[in-house]
Amino acid sequence: MSADPIYQFYTKHPYPPPIDNLDRARDMYQDENVLRSEFHLFWPDKEYRAEMDVLVAGCGTWQAAKYAICHPAARVVAIDVSPTSLEHTGKLKQKYNLTNLEPRELPIESAADLDHQFDHIVCTGVLHHLVDPDAGLRALSSLLKPDGAMYLMVYGPYGRIGVHMIQEYCRKLGVGTSPQEVNELTAVLREVPQHHPVLQMLRGSRESLNADALIDALLNPRDRTYSVPQLYEFLDRGDLSLGRWYWQAGYSPQCGSFTATPHANRAAALPEQDQYAAMELWRGMMTNHDFVAQRRGTKNHRERITFDGDRYLQYVPIRRPWTVCIQERLPPEAAGALLNQTHMFNDLYLIINPYEKQLYDAIDGHRNIAEIVGTVKDTGALPADAEFFKQLWLYDQVVFDTSKV
Repeated sequence: MSADPIYQFYTKHPYPPPIDNLDRARDMYQDENVLRSEFHLFWPDKEYRAEMDVLVAGCGTWQAAKYAICHPAARVVAIDVSPTSLEHTGKLKQKYNLTNLEPRELPIESAADLDHQFDHIVCTGVLHHLVDPDAGLRALSSLLKPDGAMYLMVYGPYGRIGVHMIQEYCRKLGVGTSPQEVNELTAVLREVPQHHPVLQMLRGSRESLNADALIDALLNPRDRTYSVPQLYEFLDRGDLSLGRWYWQAGYSPQCGSFTATPHANRAAALPEQDQYAAMELWRGMMTNHDFVAQRRGTKNHRERITFDGDRYLQYVPIRRPWTVCIQERLPPEAAGALLNQTHMFNDLYLIINPYEKQLYDAIDGHRNIAEIVGTVKDTGALPADAEFFKQLWLYDQVVFDTSKV
């Protein structure tokens, strides 16, 4: 048995809480456009393919099983240090007959023992708990195929200030994870002052405190955070680079209410990394960073997806599954407000006019931009059309399949 307190913690308190039903996720992924939108987020310039070798590192109780049931053509290896988490994963494997899923008890730092190369590696909410995150990232990087892509998530510092304060509070009082202590902590949190930054993590709600989430966030024996500059350094030490943010609008000075400020143009003129760092500081409440990592030297997505010239006309836009067009309480002359429902910040919506709504409605995941524009008008694409599709991409409304360019 490992002496690492993280092993002990997640064996006793597996997270996320186990579930026994994956029907909803499976049904959602019956739509091929959902699969294609996910694929082209990681590989905009490759033809879609369903058959891949995938590693879910730190799989928890159901993440790998969900991936396997939603991607039946993929071969999924799942590793975790928690026998409890793997037991729950095994139950889902048996219930849904997931013959494409192989769970294994293995720490991320020893992932190279798998002796296999993967197209896609998923590791969310795990690296920041390791004794040596650099060693964990290097181990994963060693398993990534040259054209592979990782989906990683690590904690950010500024949105977790309140969490760190309560973590330190709990350490000083010696608060443990027994049911009674968790109930007492819940009662204490319901009385914290309204201005306490921990309420930002709780989304301002004192009444809907979840015991499992509180244990994982506040009583975890070890975690660390990464600012944007620290994240770049972390990836560099792992011989990786940032491909794109999973949700990029919050990091862009070209999106949201920041565009109306006097600093919008100044921030947009900064080098890309400095833009992201500035927006992290301005937004103030990024609790974590979700992003695509790739081998160092690979072109990032902004280098691959450009709107100079007419190359963009061959891009095929595919809506991301969580995009909706709101048509209530709109400004005058507006035909809709496009919203990605998974965005954390409520200023990241895109107001569209009637012509733009026609373009948006014509997106079917198969027609390219030239064909979409052609369904709406006969004059061909104009610079405003290029800007509209660029905005759709920046605001996380679409991804592009550029494999036919």
